[in-house]
Amino acid sequence: MLTIGTRVDVMTRLGRAMSDATRARILLELLSGPGYPAQLAETLSLTRTNVSNHLACLRGCGIVVALPEGRQTRYEIADAHLTRAITVLVDAVIAFDDDATCAEEHCTVEGCCVPAADALPEAAR
Repeated sequence: MLTIGTRVDVMTRLGRAMSDATRARILLELLSGPGYPAQLAETLSLTRTNVSNHLACLRGCGIVVALPEGRQTRYEIADAHLTRAITVLVDAVIAFDDDATCAEEHCTVEGCCVPAADALPEAAR
């Protein structure tokens, strides 16, 4: 049974779904249309088990739905409004301060904690 969640619930579910790089990659693939675990695994160079685990999480968050097709299962984003919302989020410009230091000593987020090339001294380029 599908239900409409509160705004906080929706934000929490979206945040959880997109907080993992692999889930984000899967969502980006599904923006272009439905996908199958084996196809997603091949396209994203992941194992089928890994993709299946992340799809289960995305299903649990209510972001994607699983549609049985014979012996296969097709996955797609649960709602066209959600597809549009994710597209808008992906296209959004996130403001950040090049001179700010990261709060985490060993941050692994790509692009975080690394100064822009323009800000680096000539010798460091």
